[in-house]
Amino acid sequence: MKMKNLAFVVVLFAFIGLSPVKALTEKDSTFVIIKDDPIAAMLDSLMLSKYFESINFSTDTQKLNIHKYASDYVPYFDDLIYEARMAKLSARSPFKLDYNDAVRAYIDLYANRKRGIVSRMLGLSQVYFPLFEQALDRYDLPLELKYLSIVESALNPNAVSRSGATGLWQFMYGTGKMFGLNVTSFVDERRDPIKETEAACKYFTYLYKMFGDWQLVLAAYNGGPGTVNKAIRRSGGKKTYWEIRPFLPLETQGYVPAFIAVNYIMNHTVEHNLYPVSPKQTYFHTDTVRTKQEVSFAQISAVIDIPVEDIQYLNPMYKKGIIPFTGEINYVSLPTNKVGAFLNNEKTIYAYGGAVVDSLNTQINCYRPVQKNHKVRSGETLSSISRKYACSVAELKEWNNLKSKTVKPGKMLVVYVKPNNPNTALVAEKSKPIANEKPIVLADSPIVSAENDGKSTAAVLSKADAKKNPSKETSNGSTKIVYHTVQAGDSLWIIANKYKGVTVADLKKWNNMKNTNLHIGQKIKVAVPA
Repeated sequence: MKMKNLAFVVVLFAFIGLSPVKALTEKDSTFVIIKDDPIAAMLDSLMLSKYFESINFSTDTQKLNIHKYASDYVPYFDDLIYEARMAKLSARSPFKLDYNDAVRAYIDLYANRKRGIVSRMLGLSQVYFPLFEQALDRYDLPLELKYLSIVESALNPNAVSRSGATGLWQFMYGTGKMFGLNVTSFVDERRDPIKETEAACKYFTYLYKMFGDWQLVLAAYNGGPGTVNKAIRRSGGKKTYWEIRPFLPLETQGYVPAFIAVNYIMNHTVEHNLYPVSPKQTYFHTDTVRTKQEVSFAQISAVIDIPVEDIQYLNPMYKKGIIPFTGEINYVSLPTNKVGAFLNNEKTIYAYGGAVVDSLNTQINCYRPVQKNHKVRSGETLSSISRKYACSVAELKEWNNLKSKTVKPGKMLVVYVKPNNPNTALVAEKSKPIANEKPIVLADSPIVSAENDGKSTAAVLSKADAKKNPSKETSNGSTKIVYHTVQAGDSLWIIANKYKGVTVADLKKWNNMKNTNLHIGQKIKVAVPA
């Protein structure tokens, strides 16, 4: 990106480091990747993302592994094979995809040394590539430019360089302003995937009109058009990237080879025994809703039962966890299965306040992962350990480079925890009544009201059902089981708060539920005082 020093990307929690190797000099024809290479560092910024859970596209290695590789096998190929594959890609691309030592070094980085992170990027490509492709097609730009976002940010929307370049497309403040990206105390549009992709397309178009060569466009995107023009003059007027490359900064010398390597690896993942790790949501499973008032992530989280962390991930442009209301169009991106809940309970979300929201807002920006070591005890499994540390099994495997779910007693595991995670620290707080606050009545709620003469709309079990589900006794007397019919916008947390003394854990126990997923029309058993 123009005028930025990507060599020191802000990576809060790097998991893997590269061994020191030789740097490229003008006298050295062999290109190898130096330690702290900016592209390798950007890849490491993905290591702690919690947005990876298997969903609706295939990560079944038995299905994708058409070459029948062993799970831990890392394929290597000679230069002739790389050259032949690259020639085929280049033939159908407006980019000249050359193969040489510099490109080979980055292929080795992606295909061998950063395999786990590449699998995450393959999953994230399902989130962002459809969005990028639509915008690139609209501007009549090569679709291969979508791969530049991997070089820039490793598809991390929160990536920030030491010099301040921000977002998926790594815009500096000034360059972003030139192409319509605004930054305020509450909103940074450089982190808005839709707006920053639009700006990137405008910048690509601008640079191509200037240079008329896509490799020079890439170099200018990284080093700035002024840097490329100086290199052209110093080279004696040469007009191709490889001719002016010795006169470019070292960072830009590695930038185009990295882009070519990404083109290769994203088209030959199966050959390299690489498969995607799926994030929770993909582009096709999210939607945007326009907001009509100022609203915080905490308010949305509390009412429609979605983790603040998920809202943050889908809306990285809102810097303080607050969507302001300035008279301009602001929107929130949500999983599609939560959009109905937001629309049905929109007034409640805006009106919601009190201690929970204040506490959540306070904590949104103050928790940071901390590395811990866990010694596996006899009888422990990855599942039990993941529950203890509020992470996923996939993360434990990724952090510790594990190939299976089996761990032996005595093994030391690396675990990253968030000590003040608002989604876990305030679970108990959410269930407490807030002083002087009126009860929340949600859309389609079966809560008791004067309009239905004090009778709940939840249906009492029939006698036959009652025999199958006998009433339970509590310390305060007998209870009866009623059915709650799930409505649009319902979650277990919302349902639990409609019935006095009921918790989410109770609902899961009474209904033998292993997760919190619901569908409209589902019958949920609830124990209430008889």
